[in-house]
Amino acid sequence: MTTHAPTVAFSGIECLDIDVQVQIAAGLVAFTVVGLPDKAVGESRERVRAAFNALGLALPPKRITVNLAPADLLKEGSHFDLPIALGLLAAMGVLPPDEIARYVAIGELGLDGSIAPVAGVLPAAIAANASGRGLICPAAQGPEAAWAGDIDILAAPSLLSLINHFKGTQVLAPPIPEVAEDPADLLDLRDIKGQESAKRALEVAAAGGHNLLMIGPPGSGKSMLAARLPGLLPPLSPAEALEVSMIHSVAGQLTEGRLLRRRPFRDPHHSASVPALVGGGMRARPGEISLAHNGVLFLDELPEFARGALEALRQPLETGRATVARANAHVSYPARIQLVAAMNPCRCGYLGDPALACAKAPRCGADYQAKISGPLFDRIDLHVEVPAVNPLDLSLPPPAEGSAEIARRIAAARRVQADRYAAVAPSRALLCNAEADGEVLEKVAAPDAPGRQLLTEAAERIRLTARGYHRVLRVARTLADLDGSGGVRRIHVAEALSYRRIAAGRG
Repeated sequence: MTTHAPTVAFSGIECLDIDVQVQIAAGLVAFTVVGLPDKAVGESRERVRAAFNALGLALPPKRITVNLAPADLLKEGSHFDLPIALGLLAAMGVLPPDEIARYVAIGELGLDGSIAPVAGVLPAAIAANASGRGLICPAAQGPEAAWAGDIDILAAPSLLSLINHFKGTQVLAPPIPEVAEDPADLLDLRDIKGQESAKRALEVAAAGGHNLLMIGPPGSGKSMLAARLPGLLPPLSPAEALEVSMIHSVAGQLTEGRLLRRRPFRDPHHSASVPALVGGGMRARPGEISLAHNGVLFLDELPEFARGALEALRQPLETGRATVARANAHVSYPARIQLVAAMNPCRCGYLGDPALACAKAPRCGADYQAKISGPLFDRIDLHVEVPAVNPLDLSLPPPAEGSAEIARRIAAARRVQADRYAAVAPSRALLCNAEADGEVLEKVAAPDAPGRQLLTEAAERIRLTARGYHRVLRVARTLADLDGSGGVRRIHVAEALSYRRIAAGRG
């Protein structure tokens, strides 16, 4: 007799159905796992054997074969422990096979029979719900699985509790969905004195979801400004929260099984490799650009990143997806991000200060900025210079307007954008101006006659690319939203064009 225990394998945030088939037959005593398992899956034999011993159960002295079907798909991860154990218990007559077949199981077994958390419980629960099955998962991740909807969930702390539940001697209470608490230590823009133009650019970037590059000398406050961006952004919508949480679940970074509501803010070190930024590795895991989906990816010291890593960002910035292609895997992750970057104008950092700049100025600035390609610069909507702070500004009292006041304006602008795109492009699910393109952009961001004339003249003079032209329109639309204007006027186009100016050596 062959018993079946359904489970899943992961391809990005998508789940592939896996049938764990267990057969106990006469023959030479053996315990074999087949079906293209990786090292972690192969080692499940010993974890299952030890967990059974902890429960006082012994494997029958027969030939045990576990097949993970389909056999030509590579099986990775320790989450196959629990379905293998349940399939064995059904084959041994301890648990009813029909009941086990009604659930998708996912979990790692401890040597004492406990069920440890694993990556991917949320997408597994959604896949189980779509297939009309329930889910068996670790108790610590029950709140995560509960967000999958109306689904029968058994969140068990141990294998013994599962056995008792199926035998009717113990009842596992259904888990309650939980949301991660907002951090209480969000930084406030009121801490920054001066830098009014940079604060304005940060507000515009947050209101429209635009990419932002800050260029200035060391100590001018670029990193401080970026660190205060999370306090300006509105919380995730329910659909966004579910998608972001699925990515973090697959990466094993969903804390205590709580759904995320705050937009991600990722700030990798400049030594990060291409797989670390875009995704990859042996299991094609999501990279920083996917973990920042629907949030912010902050790259400090932008020219210090490896050239290949920066160039790998170009396609995801346009498409909103990061595709990892390997010989044994082709995986795509969502990667709709807001890129915020900071850099010095040159290697020494003091290009604009005659008293501090090195003897190689201005050549050093051109060489340093040449580490970033023109196409990557062109994908950044807002370029703003952050000058050195005037010592007199530091003695001034804190500004009257902080993050809370600015965040209210940003939230109002975002609501206007969401309502606009729900009416203009209901099938596109657009939420902010940075996502608008093509015909939709022409409908919502067409400037008035003086504004169009200014934009046309400026495009010829500073040689805007087609991409740059459309990015100016998006920024102008955001400026109009912040002003409460129904249309894009010349003043909005003029300010949007001012943000196309970048540091020395690039026009």
